[in-house]
Amino acid sequence: MVSARNAPRHTIVHSSEPMMQRPPAPAATPEPSRPGLPRHVGIIMDGNGRWARRRHLPRVAGHRAGVRAIRPVMEACDRAGVHILTLYAFSTENWSRPRHEVDALMRLFGETIESEIGELHDNGVQIRVLGDRRRLSGALQRKVADAEALTADNTTAILNVAINYGGRGEIVAAVRELAARGVDLAELDEETMSRALYTAGLPDPDLIIRTAGEMRISNFMLWQAAYAELYVTDTLWPDFGEAALDGALQAFAGRERKFGTVNDRVPAPIIDAVRASPVG
Repeated sequence: MVSARNAPRHTIVHSSEPMMQRPPAPAATPEPSRPGLPRHVGIIMDGNGRWARRRHLPRVAGHRAGVRAIRPVMEACDRAGVHILTLYAFSTENWSRPRHEVDALMRLFGETIESEIGELHDNGVQIRVLGDRRRLSGALQRKVADAEALTADNTTAILNVAINYGGRGEIVAAVRELAARGVDLAELDEETMSRALYTAGLPDPDLIIRTAGEMRISNFMLWQAAYAELYVTDTLWPDFGEAALDGALQAFAGRERKFGTVNDRVPAPIIDAVRASPVG
C-alpha cells in the first residue's frame, strides 16, 4: 500500500448508481492445506517509497519493485498452503499523493493486470477487486471487469486486490445500501452486515501482515479484521519474500486465538508433569 499519514477531507459523491460495485462472488473458499495455517491472509504492502529512497531512486521505482514482489509472495502462499490473499494496493487516502505518483500507480495497476492475468487464470486464481471503482479511469475499470469475468469460475485460490479502498468508507457505503434496500437498520445484525461488504462469502482474515514497521492498520478491513492476528515486520514490501512470509506464518501458528474467551485448560505437558511428581 502507498501509505498516507494525514487523511484529507473527502468530498461526498452523490450518484444515482449503486453505492457499491462488488466483485463477483467467490467461486469457492479454498481451505488451507494443513492445520495451523490462516484461511485468509491480508497484507498491508508498505515501504515502497523508503525502499526507493534508500537506493536514491524515484518513488515510482519503489512502486515498480513492489509490484514485482507480488507474484513471489503469491507463489509462496500457494506453496505454504494459504489460498486466500488480500493485498492493500491503494487506499482512499492515497489520492492525496502527488498527481504524477498517483498517475504512475494507476498505469502500473493496468499494466500488471495485462501482464499477469493470463498466468493467474491458467493457475486457477480468481481475481477480485475491492473498493470504490468509480474514481478509477474508464480504461482501468474495464481491465478490472475483464479480469474478474475471465477468472470468475476459478477455484484454486483467491486474490483480492484493494484499490481505492477504505474500511470506514466500505462500512458506510454498505449501511447506506442496506437502508436504500429497505432493511430496518434498528434490526441490523452482524451477519447481514458482513454479507453487505466487498468480502461477502469469504472468511474473515485470520492474519494481517504489515510491512515496513508501522504499528497501525491504516483503514484496512476494519470490520473483517476484528479478530485477526497482527504481524508487523520492519522488512520493506519490495524485500518481503518467502522467508519473510514463512516467519509470519510461524508466528501465527504459535499464537493462541481466544476470540474473547478465557482458556482455563491446563496444557497437557503440565498435567503429565504433576501426575508424575511424588506426593509428600
